[in-house]
Amino acid sequence: MKISIERATLLKAIGQAQSVVERRNTIPILANVLIEAEGDSISFRATDLDIEIVDRASAMVERPGATTVSAVMLHEIVRKLPDGALVNLSEDSAAGRLTVTAGRSTFNLATLPREDFPVMATSEYASNFSVAAPVLRRLFDKAKFAISTEETRYYLNGVYMHVSVGEEGAVLRCVATDGHRLARIDAPLPAGASDMPGVIVPRKTVNELRKLLDDDEAQIAVSVSETKVRFATPVLTMTSKVIDGTFPDYTRVIPTGNTKRLEVDASEFAKAVDRVATVSSERSRAVKLSLDEDRLVLSVNSPDSGAAEEELAVAYSDERLEIGFNAKYLLEIANQVDRENAVFMFNSSGDPVLMREGNDTSAVYVVMPMRV
Repeated sequence: MKISIERATLLKAIGQAQSVVERRNTIPILANVLIEAEGDSISFRATDLDIEIVDRASAMVERPGATTVSAVMLHEIVRKLPDGALVNLSEDSAAGRLTVTAGRSTFNLATLPREDFPVMATSEYASNFSVAAPVLRRLFDKAKFAISTEETRYYLNGVYMHVSVGEEGAVLRCVATDGHRLARIDAPLPAGASDMPGVIVPRKTVNELRKLLDDDEAQIAVSVSETKVRFATPVLTMTSKVIDGTFPDYTRVIPTGNTKRLEVDASEFAKAVDRVATVSSERSRAVKLSLDEDRLVLSVNSPDSGAAEEELAVAYSDERLEIGFNAKYLLEIANQVDRENAVFMFNSSGDPVLMREGNDTSAVYVVMPMRV
């Protein structure tokens, strides 16, 4: 194999691929990226056996071929090369070496045989459809903060993507919860998605997927089967196993009878929570909300470090209410609001609270209260 490629193109392609590689590996080949050159393009394939990323780039291919080399090391080398450099990769299969040259720099890297590289088995996808990148980005970005990190409840360690029915009809819905808070985000159902099986997309996949979704003009081809999910653009394909488990019936925890309505400026609210939480003990980080006619008092009382209080002008016309929350959970939910106002719907100080963005019901959040 012998190819020439621009440094910027190579850096972007190898950067996407190497991010799925686990740093601590017991299987040496999994630390490598599979480089395949053919025609006028080159592809980089990396996997951790649960996720596989294939990134393609155009290159001048003098001699086609394939090899595997340390993904992290190649990425570091390319990252440190000067801007605008032309990078040459040439493989000596007999010596088991890949030579990387750019300008006056030369690197010789150890390779492993391409035959040893595990390629994820292809799946028969039950459903194939296309979604605009900003739509998919919103679905996952707004839900992922609520993913559970408890390994024992592995079925909560991801975002549940499925077809459901919203107020306007059929929707593509993403839900995540850790038992303390829940996020439910809807988007119009794309053509061809109606028979999609519901799947739990793992946390690592959700984080890696973010890299595909930066281009607002991109259309993402989504393919879903019972065991795998694939997201693809013309140059990048990401395939992931899904979590083998049943997501709980989240509809039961979304309150429907909450009538006490509070409307508040979302960014002002988030800043105020952040300020008063400064004095609270890290362990509990409880913030008390005291609601009265058009005013909200946020307070924290920490026996060890002191107390704090801040008042906000809000729209509230129901009876007096005092309720406590974990400050971190409140902040994370308030930070999801894109619009100016956040609307909280309360029932009593012991019941879960519903939050949405203004009158938009396509994004709904639930947070459990704390005793304060």
